[in-house]
Amino acid sequence: MNYTPSLKVKYSDEIVPALMQQFNYKSIMEVPRLMKISINQGVGNAISDKKMLDLTVEELSNIAGQRAVKTLSKKDISNFKLRKGVGIGARVTLRRERMYEFLERLVNVSLPRVRDFRGINNKGFDGKGNYNLGIKEQLIFPEIVMDKVTRIQGMNITFVTTAKTDAEAYALLKEFGLPFKTDK
Repeated sequence: MNYTPSLKVKYSDEIVPALMQQFNYKSIMEVPRLMKISINQGVGNAISDKKMLDLTVEELSNIAGQRAVKTLSKKDISNFKLRKGVGIGARVTLRRERMYEFLERLVNVSLPRVRDFRGINNKGFDGKGNYNLGIKEQLIFPEIVMDKVTRIQGMNITFVTTAKTDAEAYALLKEFGLPFKTDK
């Protein structure tokens, strides 16, 4: 029994023909595609409280559906009482099926739960076809149990695409259903 996420089917059936027509591509291989989604969460208080980092890794693993890993500091910074090799955050990288499943949950379930939501900012592109989205609180994800949350913290979600320009990446992510603000 082969399972294919609905967004992956939508990409091949609807998004590829739409982008080929919009940008006048001659080959299907020119059409930009989503390579991976990286989710990062920094935990500054993990220096003093080690359990907070473990809770963050657990929460991020529940959100992504894949085990998150701790990120370690690369150098000593005395002003922050930081030592090299101390855990200061968590990250997870999603590819293939899990990436499409996460994107579908993000667009259809999580983003509509944001208070006073009017669309995501369209200024998060980096000039090379990748998009960064900042989320202020992890509570918008249904996988988070409200009673177990000790501290509200944000996260950064990066969409890595094969698009060569920001316009192509914008069109690709818009077709996937990301609700960008209408004023551009």
